[in-house]
Amino acid sequence: MIQVNVPVLFPRSGGVLIPASEVTTVLRRVAAGWLSLADGEDGETEFDPDTIRALAGALGRLADQIDVECIAYASGPEGSPGRA
Repeated sequence: MIQVNVPVLFPRSGGVLIPASEVTTVLRRVAAGWLSLADGEDGETEFDPDTIRALAGALGRLADQIDVECIAYASGPEGSPGRA
């Protein structure tokens, strides 16, 4: 079982915010957990190992995409449209 403590921010404007780095960390930890199931030799799971690896890869790519988009946002000009 994976346990992760994620800081949650509650802005006055409403809603809930979670730091992107925490989201990507959770995605990567879940993917790593799945990979350990896929690579287990003792038959820990009844799921297809190739499917598990594909799903873990998809989570890793999503985490990478979030990182890239956050880096692009943070390094963009201050006056860019959509910036708070």
